[in-house]
Amino acid sequence: MLIRARVRIIGVNPHILLTSKQVSEIRKDWRGPMPVWFLVVGRSESLWSVNLMPVRDGTFRLYLNGTIRKASRVAVGDVVSIEVWFDEEYRGGPLHPMPSRFAEELERNADAMRGWMALSPSRQKEILRYFAGLKSEAARERNLSKALHVLSGGRARFMGRSWNEEDKKINALRTQNNA
Repeated sequence: MLIRARVRIIGVNPHILLTSKQVSEIRKDWRGPMPVWFLVVGRSESLWSVNLMPVRDGTFRLYLNGTIRKASRVAVGDVVSIEVWFDEEYRGGPLHPMPSRFAEELERNADAMRGWMALSPSRQKEILRYFAGLKSEAARERNLSKALHVLSGGRARFMGRSWNEEDKKINALRTQNNA
């Protein structure tokens, strides 16, 4: 499907907004993130595989990360033509295998295993992708320890975010209310 649209930005995220009708023409009655291939016509020969992300009003956003924008010479405010089609080859589930050391440690640590199982599939996938990108053995060990700590309920920074901080806030509010 060929779509002509302006590159918009929400927060720090450049994107192209697709109407529910346009998305329905790509794949009828799809729910959730939709795996697609797209090409920025006349700007790049590169094909990109991304997920169209649903918005509550029935529209979808096709986010354009820095790599895509640079290769396609696209900036916020540009009007571009994109060719989009459903990724028929897409298969759900993790793209990266669970590292054997991580699996072994989860088996040994019931609290961490409960924490792992409580994560959404997308968060599990994110962690596996993170582990797959680590280069050194020292980084893998350091991050394995952090992952097990936060999955067991510990508070720490891991993968660029604070984990289990809500529990800390809730306990602080309880302490204030009981005082």
